[in-house]
Amino acid sequence: MSKNEISYKSKLPKIKNIFSYTYFCISKIIALVCFGIGAIILGLLVFPFIRLFTLHKKDFGIIARAYVSHTFRVFLGNLDICKTSVLRVEDKQAFRNIHSKIIIANHPSLLDFVYIMSLVPNSTCIVRGSLTKTPLRGVIKQAYITNTTEFDDVLVECKKLTDKGCNVIVFPEGTRSPRIGRNNYKKGAARIALYCGCDVLPLFIGGSDKYGLGKKDPLWSYNHVERYLFDIKMLPEIKLEQFKGLSDTIAAKHLTEEMERVIRNAGDEYAKTYTGLTLNNY
Repeated sequence: MSKNEISYKSKLPKIKNIFSYTYFCISKIIALVCFGIGAIILGLLVFPFIRLFTLHKKDFGIIARAYVSHTFRVFLGNLDICKTSVLRVEDKQAFRNIHSKIIIANHPSLLDFVYIMSLVPNSTCIVRGSLTKTPLRGVIKQAYITNTTEFDDVLVECKKLTDKGCNVIVFPEGTRSPRIGRNNYKKGAARIALYCGCDVLPLFIGGSDKYGLGKKDPLWSYNHVERYLFDIKMLPEIKLEQFKGLSDTIAAKHLTEEMERVIRNAGDEYAKTYTGLTLNNY
């Protein structure tokens, strides 16, 4: 365990209600198990059925992503009913109207991409290649792009998708946001946006601390004093026009810096008005 992890855990508030805490831990674990089982069913039964009855193979990806988005909405709806995790968003329809964008966000938890894909039906996500060695592999291979693919091939695949109106979700940190310290933003998202010629749409994921869904958090863990709240804010687009005329290398550098600045500033402003007991890391 790193010094940062030890330092953070020493600052955790005391568990407010042991009975509620136990319920939410169990509820979270059951939800993760159900998520894995659902992914296996999608990969082994649903996707082959969709592919079999898709008249044009080029339509399979659109249908598969829409089905994944619907499945995620059902999954998250159940979490909301159980009060394990609650979503707050101002205008869901605005998310459904997003097309041909590179969507970026801070990455505090395991469920970030699930929430974003549930809100934006025609989108895919660049995920860790190691997920293909888990029960999620059937879904990952069909509906996502892995970061172990050669980056030039990733660029080409993203261009094909955005040309069709699909959105690509990228977490520029490359891993979940730490609770102490900050990750540097990587240039991959900027390079994808520049190659595809797509403007960047930043999202900020706020709300309560997601202890139990962060990197290296124990399975038996949950926010000690309140429920998970995912408060997702759509921020102004970052237009590529402002980087026109720059070399690819310089443009990617400046675009990456702008993405980080926009999301960090959104987090700082959010922290000034948030009234919960614990604040999400960003």
